Amino acid sequence: MAPMQRLGKNKGGYHGETIDIHAVLREIETAAQRHGWSSETFHVSGGFKWLALRRRPEVKSQKSEARIYISAGIHGDEPAGPLAALQLLLENQWPENAEIFLVPCLNPLGFTLNRRENDRGVDLNRDYLHLQADEIRAHVAWLERQPNFDACLCLHEDWESHGFYVYELNLADRPPLAEAIVAEVAKVCPIDPSEIIEDRPAKNGIIRPSADPRSRPQWPEAFWLLTHQTRLSCTLEAPSDFPLATRVNALVAGVNAALRIGAPIS
Repeated sequence: MAPMQRLGKNKGGYHGETIDIHAVLREIETAAQRHGWSSETFHVSGGFKWLALRRRPEVKSQKSEARIYISAGIHGDEPAGPLAALQLLLENQWPENAEIFLVPCLNPLGFTLNRRENDRGVDLNRDYLHLQADEIRAHVAWLERQPNFDACLCLHEDWESHGFYVYELNLADRPPLAEAIVAEVAKVCPIDPSEIIEDRPAKNGIIRPSADPRSRPQWPEAFWLLTHQTRLSCTLEAPSDFPLATRVNALVAGVNAALRIGAPIS
């Protein structure tokens, strides 16, 4: 792809494009209904519904069905995640043998303030050990009612990054997803070439950090999932200092690449 430059808007925080999260969530719910997804509301606050969407496999096939979990919008200054969820729903190109669980926005109130935290100043992606926030307790209660997942994909952005990167935690020696994700994203978005990202060693935009929950006093969503619900988790980080459309395309490309491996089309 042609070289793409950072916009240079983010000085000390995210100062890029914002979204009308009310409108985005209405479009998400409409698209899900149109394509036959089931919907469950697991929390209500501040005029918002926290939605969990579920798509069952279209047909029974000889291949084993795969259960894939996708979440987005846990930080209110990362608009590409909910928009990527919407684009995936609109495109409706899911592996036919996949059961998809999609939580399109975990922090709608944060989006109304264009800030990382929720309306009470809590970073929700650090609350999965102590479960202090109402919305995270409700999310975990919903997760505990679901089956185990073959893979989990958490959609994020990083306002400081030089390009896209991905964290992969793989406790079961399953086929890795990160290399395929980066290869596909590179077609639409620069990859962060840094050898250190977020104070962790990285190579070609891939970080494989310690998966020991005891090493972290505050748990992100991925740690809860890895401890209770899955053995393979990828956190996709789009670069917030690039155009919003580029970031959305990066997350969509990354999800689609992961689905091709985690739930190959039969």
